[in-house]
Amino acid sequence: MTVKAFAAQSANGPLEPMPITRRAPSANDVEIEILYCGVCHSDLHQARDEWHDFAPTNYPCVPGHEIVGRVSKIGNQVTKFKIGDLAAVGCMVDSCRTCPNCTQGLEQYCKDFPTFTYNSKDVHSGSHTLGGYSEQIVVDEAFTLQVPANLDLAACAPLLCAGITTWSPLKHWKVGPGQKVGVIGLGGLGHMGVKFARALGAHVVLFTTSPGKIEDGKRLGAHEVVVSTNPEELGAHRGSFDFILDCVSAQHDVNAYLALLKLDGTLCMVGAPEKPLPVIAFSLLMPRKNFSGSGIGGIAETQEMLKFCALHQITCDIELIPIQKINEAYSRLIKGDVKYRFVIDMATLKKS
Repeated sequence: MTVKAFAAQSANGPLEPMPITRRAPSANDVEIEILYCGVCHSDLHQARDEWHDFAPTNYPCVPGHEIVGRVSKIGNQVTKFKIGDLAAVGCMVDSCRTCPNCTQGLEQYCKDFPTFTYNSKDVHSGSHTLGGYSEQIVVDEAFTLQVPANLDLAACAPLLCAGITTWSPLKHWKVGPGQKVGVIGLGGLGHMGVKFARALGAHVVLFTTSPGKIEDGKRLGAHEVVVSTNPEELGAHRGSFDFILDCVSAQHDVNAYLALLKLDGTLCMVGAPEKPLPVIAFSLLMPRKNFSGSGIGGIAETQEMLKFCALHQITCDIELIPIQKINEAYSRLIKGDVKYRFVIDMATLKKS
C-alpha cells in the first residue's frame, strides 16, 4: 500500500513530501489512519543525523512517534481493536518479547534493543521503520494502545512520548503524597512532569532559568517556582527533596541540583544533553544520594498512563500545525519557541 508521508532525504535537507509503502496487515496487525502526530525533539535530532555515533540515521527518514489515529483495518487474530476504534502508537513497534526485561513489561529496555517506530531495522520490509509523519501506519496490536475517548485527541498525541517519559520514572520511584518533588525545565517534558507530579499528590517545585515562566509553571500545577540562576533561591531548598526529575537536554550544572536532595533522594535524568555532565563524587556521597536515568516506558505502563490521564483530564499543552509548516516548527523547536509541544494535524497531509 502506497501512502503519503513527509521525509528527510539527508541530514542537511528539509522534510518534503514523498510516497512510502506500508505492509498489508497480517493476522495480529492493526492498520491506523493517522489523525495527529506530535513533534518530538528526537524527530529533529534523527532527521538531522545528530545522534550519528549512537543511532545513525537511515534515509529517507520519516519521523514521528507520538501517533493518534483511528483503526481502518485489522488482522483476523486481532482481539483488542475493531475497525473505527481510536488507537495510538508510541516510540516502539516491537521487541524480542522474550528477554527478562520484555517479560516484565519493560520492552523499552529489551536486551536485543526495541524496534523503534522509525529508524530501526524493520523485519517486515528488510529496510528500516518509517514513522508517523504519514497517512497510515501498520503495527502489531501488542504495541498498539487504546485511546480514552474523553481526551482531546490532538493534545493526547504527545503523551505517547513526552507523557510516558515523565510518567515512568515518577511511578518507578513511587512519587506521591507527602513527598517534595522537583522538576527541572519547563518544556515538552517538564510541563508534563509538573502535571503528573501534582496529580500524584506530591508537593511540586519547578526549576526554570526563565522568570517569564513563573506564572505558567504555577498554572500547570507547580506549588513553587524557583529561578535556578538565583543561588539564594536554590540554597533555600538544600537537602529537602525526595525526588528531582531533570528534563533539560542542554548543558547544566547537575551538582547544584544534587545538593538539593535529602538522604537517599534521587535525581533522575530524562533529558539527554549532547555532552557528558560532570558529576562531583561528593555530590553523591554526602549524604547518600542516587543519580539515575529513565527512558520512555513499557506498553503496559503507557496504557496505565493514558487511563490516569483520562481520569484526571491531563493532556499536553500544544500548538497544532499543518504538516506544511514542519520545517518552520523544527526551527522554532531549536529556539524553544513552543508551548509546549507541536502536533501535526495529519489531515493537512492530503493537501501535499
